[in-house]
Amino acid sequence: MQRYDIPPLYFPSMVMLVDDSRAFLDNLGLQLDANLAFRLYDSPFDALVDLNGSSSSSPLVERFFSVSHFGDDLPLSHHVLDLNLDHILREVHNRRRFERVSVVVVDYDMPEVDGLAFCRNIKNPAIKKILLTGKADEKLAVQAFNQRLIDRFILKQDAEVIPTLNQAIAELQLAYFQEMARTVGEALSLGSHSFLQDAAFAGTFHRIRAERGIVEFYLTSTPDGFLMLDAQGAAHLLIIKTAEELESHFDIAQDQGAPAALLARLASKRYVPYFRTPQGEYHPSCPDWRSCLYPATALQGQEWYYYAVVSNPAGRQFSDIASYRDFLAWLDTQGTPAPLSNG
Repeated sequence: MQRYDIPPLYFPSMVMLVDDSRAFLDNLGLQLDANLAFRLYDSPFDALVDLNGSSSSSPLVERFFSVSHFGDDLPLSHHVLDLNLDHILREVHNRRRFERVSVVVVDYDMPEVDGLAFCRNIKNPAIKKILLTGKADEKLAVQAFNQRLIDRFILKQDAEVIPTLNQAIAELQLAYFQEMARTVGEALSLGSHSFLQDAAFAGTFHRIRAERGIVEFYLTSTPDGFLMLDAQGAAHLLIIKTAEELESHFDIAQDQGAPAALLARLASKRYVPYFRTPQGEYHPSCPDWRSCLYPATALQGQEWYYYAVVSNPAGRQFSDIASYRDFLAWLDTQGTPAPLSNG
């Protein structure tokens, strides 16, 4: 069944290609999607050492949760999972983020270790696995798929092997983030981030991504929405408000003695606010409130949403953000695969 969830974050990730034939790997690398980041390994043992010793060996979601224990009168068994949305947005400043492996493509028939044994030895169960197999091994591949040891299998002899592989990789890279962040998304959707699991909003979100060439995005809380970047690193802020949130902005602005013209625009629901204050709400110290309002587009999903896309948003630091285009250019300069990052 197709999922419509919007993961709280997504960025281009690495694909590991493993086959004992270097000639096959080199030929495969030339035919894959030009915008795909990948590393080639002709030794499955070297691939496992790099994969299990890198940051990819642990689930990405662990970066966003911490365990807290509150109160001396509570039992030691009582723990609270603390989700920090700032940590999600902080990932955009991780210059090594594109090196995280989300998908492994491995040949079945290798002399050192077969592809299924390779998959069994991957530490991180979230990593997606594609098995390349010959016709004679198809029955084993079907059994492995039914046992959920692998996520896809593709016959090498298939005339459409390359487009099939490119499509499978793209689908599984997205699934990696959707499943990794399912717990985060379901928890957030109960609050002010209901759009994360709204099929109507997901359609609009993916259209915006396609129109602006967005390759990575990160959930924000001030304001609610997403920081989105294209392959060149150009930033866009998608601001999303519900009717209730716009009414809350109006009430706070009114309590702060906001100008009547500002109150009228907030009441009209034709604008979404982006005030550069710690809480994202109006304050008398806000300079030029007109520059903090953006024409809104209304969308009815599970509830009414009002959104705007702001290019090069003010008040954001982008100078230290590595772009995916620059990462691909760097990757093209590499010869044999360097060890994957632990950062």
